[in-house]
Amino acid sequence: MPVFDMMESYLVKELRFPPGLTLRLITRSAYVAFTMFIGMTFPFFGGLLSFFGGFAFAPTTYFLPCIMWLAIYKPKRFSLSWITNWICIILGVLLMILAPIGGLREIIINAKTYKFYS
Repeated sequence: MPVFDMMESYLVKELRFPPGLTLRLITRSAYVAFTMFIGMTFPFFGGLLSFFGGFAFAPTTYFLPCIMWLAIYKPKRFSLSWITNWICIILGVLLMILAPIGGLREIIINAKTYKFYS
């Protein structure tokens, strides 16, 4: 949604397009079509998503919220919520380390037999 909002804001403010349902439909459809084209062009697109997702998705989704929650609420040590948050932190760090490695491996394996639109 932030990407769509940024595109729509740019089109309305800078290029003076009239805001409305038509603009949203065309902008979002064009964005989805462009992403689909990129995904079809590169057979290792899933590997790229895994590679970059490990750096961005894992920290912001799995363990940074847990670290912030522990810092703000300071639950009692070895309570259920403390243990659960630490398990999520450990799993998130492991995911952050292993996802880019797996993604890079997939890219290297697929690059050997790379063909456009395969």
